[in-house]
Amino acid sequence: MTPLRTVLADYPHVRDLKNGTLDGPAFEFIEVDPVHRAFPAMVREQAYDVCEMAIVTYLQARAEGKPLLLLPVVLRSRFQHDHLVCMADNPIGPGDLAGKRVGVRTYAQTTGVWLRGILADQYDVPLDEVQWVSIEDGHLAEFRDPEQVERAPEGSKLVEMLYAGELDAVIMGQDLPDDPRLVPVIPEPKAAAEDWYRRENAVPINHMVVVRADLAAERPGLMDDLFDLFARAKKNAPQPAGIDMTPIGLPANQRALELVTRYAYDQGLIPRRLAVSELFG
Repeated sequence: MTPLRTVLADYPHVRDLKNGTLDGPAFEFIEVDPVHRAFPAMVREQAYDVCEMAIVTYLQARAEGKPLLLLPVVLRSRFQHDHLVCMADNPIGPGDLAGKRVGVRTYAQTTGVWLRGILADQYDVPLDEVQWVSIEDGHLAEFRDPEQVERAPEGSKLVEMLYAGELDAVIMGQDLPDDPRLVPVIPEPKAAAEDWYRRENAVPINHMVVVRADLAAERPGLMDDLFDLFARAKKNAPQPAGIDMTPIGLPANQRALELVTRYAYDQGLIPRRLAVSELFG
């Protein structure tokens, strides 16, 4: 059978899947670094058979009727409270954000969606009173930033704009720099994230797995086979202590998916609030 053209970043919990030691469907792995550069081709052209994808990108794709299906497999997640930063010599807190200029790579970035939802829920920040500033388009071609989002000049870099005083704070993902000039806007972010987790019983999902819907229809049982492979690969990997940050299965992800779907709708990223059951076809 033709190998599945697949894009996955390298994680310990998919290593056995990527190195071919597990019985199951055959794969042709395509390296894309950083992995988010594969997302536009997947949502716009279904360029791969199986692909890692940011959950908000998938929500938008699903709302637009793109022929993709979600596997309840988390590849990457993190607590986001420390990813909104400001200048240490001009610090601000969540209560100061109304009227401020806050940068984000793209308004549809999953980290930004989680942080805005947390700011609204946990800190009563009026999101529509913040001036959001983006520097890139989202992955979905049909999506346009809401009116309250300003586009920075082409070539702008968020951290440089912050250093120059053009922004009051920025939301950053994996590219968050280790720079003593920057401090979190949310005070004691680790404790705040732990409190959020105790209340919500969810981890903020960043990336999951999507599959071409036509391929799933052509190969009955493929979704179950893929789920089984990811589950076995994770079981074979070293298990970090503490909270499971890569949960597998719908029950383990139900609450996080409910939250991120609500956040995406409330923030104008999807035209209606999708039910979690709709995400799986």
